[in-house]
Amino acid sequence: MRRPRRRVLLYTGALVLIVVGAFPLFWMLSTSLKPSGEIFATPPRMIPARPTLENFSRLFTDTSFLTYFRNSATVSLTTVLLTLAVSALGAYGLTRFSFAGRDKVAGLILTTYMFAPVMIIIPFYILVKQLGIVNTHLALVLSYTTFCLPFCLWLLRAFFQSIPLELEEAALVDGAGRGRAVWYVVLPLALPGLIATAIFTFILAYNDFLFSMVLITSEELKTLPVGVNDLFNATIVDWGMIMAAGVMITAPAVVFFAASSAISCRAGAPAA
Repeated sequence: MRRPRRRVLLYTGALVLIVVGAFPLFWMLSTSLKPSGEIFATPPRMIPARPTLENFSRLFTDTSFLTYFRNSATVSLTTVLLTLAVSALGAYGLTRFSFAGRDKVAGLILTTYMFAPVMIIIPFYILVKQLGIVNTHLALVLSYTTFCLPFCLWLLRAFFQSIPLELEEAALVDGAGRGRAVWYVVLPLALPGLIATAIFTFILAYNDFLFSMVLITSEELKTLPVGVNDLFNATIVDWGMIMAAGVMITAPAVVFFAASSAISCRAGAPAA
């Protein structure tokens, strides 16, 4: 009798968490499909009586949303590629080469992740200004990589440690060079870790507001969080358009997460 009760409580708790987490997303989607007169209707409707895509149409035609979206996609994907390349090389070096203080170096790298971004926003701005890259996407990519790298390197280090060294040595014995052994043996086995790193980096870069607000001043270079924030500064706040923007911002992140998870599951299926 105890096991069925535990299962009921477990499933009930999980259902409550799902409803609490999914309701804001459902309400955002519902509001984005409502005409202006229905958004503030009393009592509020959960499902639009007359669904319309007018809010999405005005979002694309009356604002620079597509430009913001392109900027965010460019910065986020570039950050993912740069972070994966650097963190994979660093994690490989920390797990395959022996040198004095190797574990201390790994711990020190993780310690840097303890500092909040707001603590170094001013020194970082001074640095990029001296380099002459203020108001460029390069400054954003470097800033996001700086904060993603410690955690990603530590995460990949754990994945590389779980890969038997004998597999790589067997590839070297068969005539493969170090680079080919890493590319064809180590990285495929570490694919779930690479995907987890990519998801973490993409979400951080895609959602960042602080660095984009400080480092970017040109309208044509703004990313989605800063560009959509300007919608709140209008004389009359258009909630339908804001909710439509929220749906369009959320959709790519969900698609990226779902695609990465599917690739990770396929990569892990043969090993299982």
